[in-house]
Amino acid sequence: MSARMTRTFTLSLVMLAALGGCVRIGTKPPGTYLTLTPDAAPTAGAASSGTLGEATVVLEPAAAASISVLRVPVQIDASNVAYIRGAQWVERPSRAFQHLLADTLRARGKGLVVETDRATTGTRIGGQLLAMGFDAPTRSAVVRFDAMKWQPDGRIETRRFESTVRGIDPEPGEIGPALNQAANKVAGEIADWVAPQ
Repeated sequence: MSARMTRTFTLSLVMLAALGGCVRIGTKPPGTYLTLTPDAAPTAGAASSGTLGEATVVLEPAAAASISVLRVPVQIDASNVAYIRGAQWVERPSRAFQHLLADTLRARGKGLVVETDRATTGTRIGGQLLAMGFDAPTRSAVVRFDAMKWQPDGRIETRRFESTVRGIDPEPGEIGPALNQAANKVAGEIADWVAPQ
């Protein structure tokens, strides 16, 4: 490589480094990614079998607009919503809750449990996720779910479930564990409602 080419190459590297300090491509990633983890999950090797007609089918719930995004909402008052800086969900909250509920049902030995959005003849569990975020006036993590259960015989039941964890701050390190705790409580109550012992 000639001296001239070396100087040109070095100058190019210096210019790229300087430009990198002035221009940001993309957005800065959040500091924390949140997910939901079941309190009790099926053990390795646990199995069940059957047909879709015999299964409990967990559908992905619909979600309120404020939680149809990856950000974590803060309900400031009745008409204002903000989002927690530095935290976002790994996947849609509605999808994360679907997985959590299905794992909770499996861990409790509720038979064959599948996650699908296909029409089936088995028992189907769905509904609408109304809240999964932080309530500023009460300093609480809140999970609220309007559940719907379709029975194989055509009967439909609905019920609202809610759990709050109070006394927390809207910080990623606090809101994540609190939402996980509240979501697990709701999932456990739904599991009891789906198939009472």
